[in-house]
Amino acid sequence: MNTVTHPESPPAPVLQRFRSALISTAGHCKIACGFCFRADRAHGFLDIPTYTRALSRLKETGVEAVCLTGGEPAHHPNLRQLVRLAHQFGTSVSIVTSARDPDDVNRLADLARLLTNVTVSADSAGAMQLGRTSRSVVSAITTLDQVPAAERLLHLTYWNLTADECQDIYERVDDSGVQIQLSPVALDDAALQRAGYNFYDYLAQQRKDTDLLGRYFQLTPRFQEHLTTLRTMQLYTERRPSCASAALYVSASGEIRRCPYGKTGVSVHAPRAEISRFLHAEPRDRTTPECAAICRADNTFE
Repeated sequence: MNTVTHPESPPAPVLQRFRSALISTAGHCKIACGFCFRADRAHGFLDIPTYTRALSRLKETGVEAVCLTGGEPAHHPNLRQLVRLAHQFGTSVSIVTSARDPDDVNRLADLARLLTNVTVSADSAGAMQLGRTSRSVVSAITTLDQVPAAERLLHLTYWNLTADECQDIYERVDDSGVQIQLSPVALDDAALQRAGYNFYDYLAQQRKDTDLLGRYFQLTPRFQEHLTTLRTMQLYTERRPSCASAALYVSASGEIRRCPYGKTGVSVHAPRAEISRFLHAEPRDRTTPECAAICRADNTFE
């Protein structure tokens, strides 16, 4: 028997699999960094019923891990419950934090054994000046030393580095045994004007900083590719690709998005069919430098 084929028929669409989700625990943050990547800015914390519903829907989608972010997750009044609920759904949980206050750090330390990863954000001296922050590398490592999670990571946002500073960061990271992840400061046109830079000076400073870091750290090919992607997106906005991240985002109000900065989303309280249609529809969001910095999953090891 001959088999009749129909080459003109389109192949069945491949459904994108979402493996993890970034969950905003609050729309506000007392730390208020000048170049914060926070996608949502509103008062109030993620409530437990909405969070529980989100975990249920994410689990049905295939999500295996969630990362609690903010605002500042250490400020959430029910942080322990957030972590324990994730475990009840069989989902691993990690945290991204800027915690420096002793009470916040102690709260995280009490949860360390329940966390697969703790990432503490820090800024270089130039980035602290630019963003009006006080998140130094020294204070970040102090926090990491007190929160003995299975994996500890220092996320450094850098700008206008010096050789002496890179040497100091290298030695501190080496002594502490933590991993390091690097991100250049991401500035939009308005922020560039406020900082007194033009776009090409900004790119030149990025390259200078990267060259300095490369003398002290072995920059991975994925990190180098990330920098090239950022420069391309900044130079050619029309070439920005559609979002293809395997990570979802859940806002503190309970909206699931394909991208933290996405213009479209679906409530976790919507019917399952509606959530499924949203997740498997063609993505409408374009990748931006800000969301590329949030969603990339690349570590730069010393």
